[in-house]
Amino acid sequence: MKCGAWPGWLAALTACVGLTLLAAQAVAQPVSVTDDRGRTVQLPAPPQRVVSILPSLTETVCELQQCHRLVGVDRYSNWPAAIQSLPRVGGGIDPNIEAIVALRPDVVLVALSSRGNERLEALGLKVVALEPKTHADMRRVMGKVAQVLGVPAEEAGRIWRHIDAAVSAAAQSLPPEVRQTRVYFEVNRAPYAAGASSFIGETLARLGAQNIVPEELGPFPKLNPEFVVRANPDVIMVGERNAAGMTDRPGWGRIRAVSERRVCVFSNDEADTIIRPGPRMAEGARLLADCLNKHLQP
Repeated sequence: MKCGAWPGWLAALTACVGLTLLAAQAVAQPVSVTDDRGRTVQLPAPPQRVVSILPSLTETVCELQQCHRLVGVDRYSNWPAAIQSLPRVGGGIDPNIEAIVALRPDVVLVALSSRGNERLEALGLKVVALEPKTHADMRRVMGKVAQVLGVPAEEAGRIWRHIDAAVSAAAQSLPPEVRQTRVYFEVNRAPYAAGASSFIGETLARLGAQNIVPEELGPFPKLNPEFVVRANPDVIMVGERNAAGMTDRPGWGRIRAVSERRVCVFSNDEADTIIRPGPRMAEGARLLADCLNKHLQP
């Protein structure tokens, strides 16, 4: 049926609804968010052009179904596939300020530790610094990013509940024997480890494993390799890019995990999933659970 054939009241109602929707879009609500620096960032409306220079924040934007707002990302952001063609603007320690400015973003999402934040603000850009380090942080940052984007808080809450439930399911998939397993997770070959107070350590704890790196050493401490030899973990976990030569370190052949081949080497993609404090935490927990299940104490 052609529009002209519609009853007059229906055509008028349709036009009224259309105008109302357009008016609602035109009068976008301003955004006010306090970031992890304690600074309150004011935006006149939810940003439509977003630059993210932290992979976990990039992934969070996309998990909130707002990938289409991203106009640039850091060099390390590689998930989901929808962001592969976006311009790269350096990294947290070496952001390309000129490239970021050229993208005319409404807001730039950065880590608290990112360099260049003050410079970006001096150039008139809105900067929101968020850096999740624990499970509680991840939940909070999910809500903060939703707030910046104008996404209902209920949606962020729903996503977090799904993630949390999936981590619990991964834990429930393991037998009680996992509680006897002492784990060393190496995040960088310096070596830097994932301590008990890190989000990775929290995930391991939820799975029931024991972390050989105590909480008091901090979330990602640099260790003396001899520390690991003395701790003698049952299982070692490491990403592929950091695994080369690890087991050849002096004394490491005596470590039970090495001598009994209880070493899980995660692919680069798997390691990215595990070490990023973002919406793929549940998938990371499943990968850790698979490793533990494979190398449970006899």
